Amino acid sequence: VAFIRVLIPALWHIQDPASQRLTWNKPPKSVLVIKKIQDASLLQPFKELCVFLTEKNMIVYVERKVLADPVIQADESFAAVIQKFCTFREDLNDISNRVDFIICLGGDGTLLYASSLFQKSVPPVMSFHLGSLGFLTPFNFDTYQSQVTQIIEGNAAIILRSRLRVVKESREKNARVDKKGIIMTNGDSEGSRKAMQYQVLNEVVVDRGPFSYLSNVDLFLDGHLITTVQGDGVIVSTPTGSTAYAVAAGASMIHPNVPAIMITPICPHSLSFRPIVVPAGVELKIMLSRDSRNTAWVSFDGRKRQEICHGDNITITTSCFPVPSICFQDPVNDWFESLAQCLHWNVRKKQNYLSSKEDVF
Repeated sequence: VAFIRVLIPALWHIQDPASQRLTWNKPPKSVLVIKKIQDASLLQPFKELCVFLTEKNMIVYVERKVLADPVIQADESFAAVIQKFCTFREDLNDISNRVDFIICLGGDGTLLYASSLFQKSVPPVMSFHLGSLGFLTPFNFDTYQSQVTQIIEGNAAIILRSRLRVVKESREKNARVDKKGIIMTNGDSEGSRKAMQYQVLNEVVVDRGPFSYLSNVDLFLDGHLITTVQGDGVIVSTPTGSTAYAVAAGASMIHPNVPAIMITPICPHSLSFRPIVVPAGVELKIMLSRDSRNTAWVSFDGRKRQEICHGDNITITTSCFPVPSICFQDPVNDWFESLAQCLHWNVRKKQNYLSSKEDVF
């Protein structure tokens, strides 16, 4: 019998997530403030924060559509502060190299929106809980001055939330697909395809859209067909996204420090199709099955919803550009605090104590 000896270092060190700290090479000078749109309750916190930041001589970046709010425009006392802002538009201006860190005012969706603004490197993000759920927003606004000051001084823990790099390749409308799924065109096949790239923090969702038939999509892992999803759809999520749509569909909750990708079916027409977790380094590909009765639809963190036709494919890998999320305490305590406060994880009435005088049976 032959044995294979696996050499393992005598000291196999696994990094403690709580040891990840925010450090500045030089003091931060610019900050992007993102406010939830069309929420009147956030106007006063937004004004207070911006005044505080300008008093600290910070360069404040704000979206133009935020300042277009009539209430802000009508506030004469705030006009002098607005003059100091640097403004930008999501679809026109690239500010990725101008911002040192980000402050989000709102709920979890505000953090997802902040992630979408940066398709490559993301500045550290500090999220205040001013929304409804707040699983990803650990900071309370009551003590914002001291908390923001600590961040500027570099005194904070940080967690790197992995993202998904998603490439959607679509065929042009003048191309057709034969029975074998091969794209047929009159010209160059490369020129008949259009590719769009997205950075996703929570999940990619492929579903049946408005159709009544089952979604019927093929799922490939590193080029090998692993299964065909027959049901309402499938969710491919990060560990951060495991506590979002995925957990509602029956998936496990995974700590954001775990390098993994989750695959969760949505209402599968099979009793044995359970959610699975695959290594972060694999490449996933999703395509419509050849015999699918209808098309499917895809969304990226709940945005950019679009149709998937025959011949289209979606390639998913772990992105090289995570989201550095600033912690209130540390990555472990913050996560369990969110599980308890937001999802009421393992909440149960305590069992009564059994005294020694009572019979056990």
